[in-house]
Amino acid sequence: MRIALNVIGALCSIMGAVWILQGINVLPGSFMTGQMKWAVYGGILLVVGVGLLIRGNRRRV
Repeated sequence: MRIALNVIGALCSIMGAVWILQGINVLPGSFMTGQMKWAVYGGILLVVGVGLLIRGNRRRV
Protein backbone atom coordinates (compact mmCIF):
# COMPACT_ATOMS: atom_id res chain seq x y z
CA MET A 1 0.00 0.00 0.00
CA ARG A 2 2.82 2.37 0.86
CA ILE A 3 4.56 1.88 -2.49
CA ALA A 4 1.30 2.37 -4.38
CA LEU A 5 0.60 5.66 -2.56
CA ASN A 6 4.10 6.88 -3.33
CA VAL A 7 3.89 5.98 -7.02
CA ILE A 8 0.42 7.46 -7.49
CA GLY A 9 1.36 10.56 -5.47
CA ALA A 10 4.49 11.13 -7.53
CA LEU A 11 2.63 10.71 -10.82
CA CYS A 12 -0.14 13.08 -9.71
CA SER A 13 2.43 15.65 -8.61
CA ILE A 14 4.32 15.51 -11.89
CA MET A 15 1.16 15.64 -13.97
CA GLY A 16 -0.18 18.54 -11.89
CA ALA A 17 3.05 20.48 -12.36
CA VAL A 18 2.90 19.93 -16.14
CA TRP A 19 -0.73 21.10 -16.24
CA ILE A 20 0.17 24.23 -14.26
CA LEU A 21 3.02 25.05 -16.64
CA GLN A 22 0.82 24.50 -19.67
CA GLY A 23 -2.02 26.52 -18.18
CA ILE A 24 0.19 29.55 -17.52
CA ASN A 25 1.69 29.28 -21.03
CA VAL A 26 5.21 28.27 -19.97
CA LEU A 27 5.12 24.82 -21.57
CA PRO A 28 3.53 25.14 -25.04
CA GLY A 29 2.33 22.46 -27.40
CA SER A 30 -1.15 21.29 -26.47
CA PHE A 31 -4.76 22.39 -26.32
CA MET A 32 -4.22 23.28 -22.63
CA THR A 33 -1.61 25.94 -23.39
CA GLY A 34 -2.62 29.38 -22.15
CA GLN A 35 -5.89 28.30 -20.53
CA MET A 36 -6.05 29.24 -16.86
CA LYS A 37 -8.54 26.49 -15.97
CA TRP A 38 -5.80 23.90 -16.61
CA ALA A 39 -3.49 25.73 -14.23
CA VAL A 40 -6.20 25.50 -11.56
CA TYR A 41 -6.81 21.81 -12.27
CA GLY A 42 -3.06 21.24 -12.11
CA GLY A 43 -2.82 23.00 -8.76
CA ILE A 44 -5.56 20.80 -7.36
CA LEU A 45 -3.89 17.66 -8.70
CA LEU A 46 -0.53 18.76 -7.33
CA VAL A 47 -2.02 19.22 -3.84
CA VAL A 48 -3.65 15.78 -4.05
CA GLY A 49 -0.35 14.23 -5.14
CA VAL A 50 1.60 15.84 -2.30
CA GLY A 51 -1.10 14.69 0.13
CA LEU A 52 -0.75 11.12 -1.10
CA LEU A 53 3.03 11.31 -0.75
CA ILE A 54 2.72 12.61 2.81
CA ARG A 55 0.20 9.93 3.71
CA GLY A 56 2.34 7.19 2.18
CA ASN A 57 5.45 8.25 4.08
CA ARG A 58 3.93 8.93 7.50
CA ARG A 59 5.23 6.87 10.35
CA ARG A 60 2.79 4.40 11.81
CA VAL A 61 2.46 4.44 15.57
